[in-house]
Amino acid sequence: MSAADVVIVGAGPAGLSAAIELRRRGAGRVVVYERELQAGGVPRHTAHLGYGMRDLHRVTTGPRYAARLTRTAERAGVEIEVGRTVHSCADGSVTTTGATGPTTVQAGAVMLATGVRERPRAARLVPGDRPAGVLTTGALQQFAALHHQRVGTRAVIVGAEHVSFSAVLTLAHGGCTVAAMVTPLPRHQTYAPLRVATAARHRVPIHTGVAVAEIVGGARVEAVVLSDGRRIECDTVVFTGDWVPDHELARLSGLSLLPGARSPVVDSGGHTERRGVFAIGNLTHPAETADVCALDGRRAATHVMDWLTLQRWPASVTPIAVEPPILWATHAAGSITLRVAEFVEGRIECRAGDEIVHRTKHRQWTPNRAIHLPVVTATSICMSR
Repeated sequence: MSAADVVIVGAGPAGLSAAIELRRRGAGRVVVYERELQAGGVPRHTAHLGYGMRDLHRVTTGPRYAARLTRTAERAGVEIEVGRTVHSCADGSVTTTGATGPTTVQAGAVMLATGVRERPRAARLVPGDRPAGVLTTGALQQFAALHHQRVGTRAVIVGAEHVSFSAVLTLAHGGCTVAAMVTPLPRHQTYAPLRVATAARHRVPIHTGVAVAEIVGGARVEAVVLSDGRRIECDTVVFTGDWVPDHELARLSGLSLLPGARSPVVDSGGHTERRGVFAIGNLTHPAETADVCALDGRRAATHVMDWLTLQRWPASVTPIAVEPPILWATHAAGSITLRVAEFVEGRIECRAGDEIVHRTKHRQWTPNRAIHLPVVTATSICMSR
């Protein structure tokens, strides 16, 4: 058994940024475990611009952003071990397996930065045949960007949030046209400029208020049938959004999860209810942009150093109580982030006990879109209409 000051699980933007900041603040041995064969997380296979704005104060592509974070961490003395899966982190004893066999490291602090994934077809209970050609956006990006494979010729995208419109560009780059985008909500959930630059530019029809009722095909997808009876011929179906945190390790560690987000309960410093265990990034707020996750990791590093040097831990870590139509609320990068379940108008009120600490203007709120509130001390959040 070896020892480390900090073990970080996940080498995405949150994990790498936390590791860099920890080394900058004087932490000793910092080890980052990554189950994939390359560090950098999802940005490695998202080749469009838009990364690094908040944390690096420059705009770059996903692969360049991931490579820069990885190089900076290595130069800072961070030990990055790829191809290694963490199975448990009970009482600071982190056990892993990989190509060279099992290892155990005793850590002074553990940071969980395992990220987020999209719900696949099975989790969404979409019936029909089981042919090839059914993907998530993550699988699509890996096939197209990392392995340069052609995924199909005509696709249907399930979902109409930010990542759904990004998938239009990934498919177009791979030579696949998009037959339609479908969402059960009454309208799409992205920003107008992104819709114009993707779906409008590539003439993709957006079918709202409908869902995929059935997938049809033998060896390969042949068509989808919508809940209103329409049939769309295609050879590829891409399920996008509908995020769920990679929370298996958090659950095995005995951490409580937020009912709506299924993410570990944390405070503004990334502390969980278990002493010495922190949770950061999209594991705690599914799903934010890479630079928000990076800032989340930097901020939590300060509290990790307090724990290592002073053994300081909050007396209790409790979830923020919410009322419908708010789905969930949690802490992210020095603010509170939340989601709503539907298109709704009103004011969002944050309370600390009986005191209102923040109130927004009356406006319309959109589901599947991040809402950030400039407060860190709130015990409950509700909406007044």
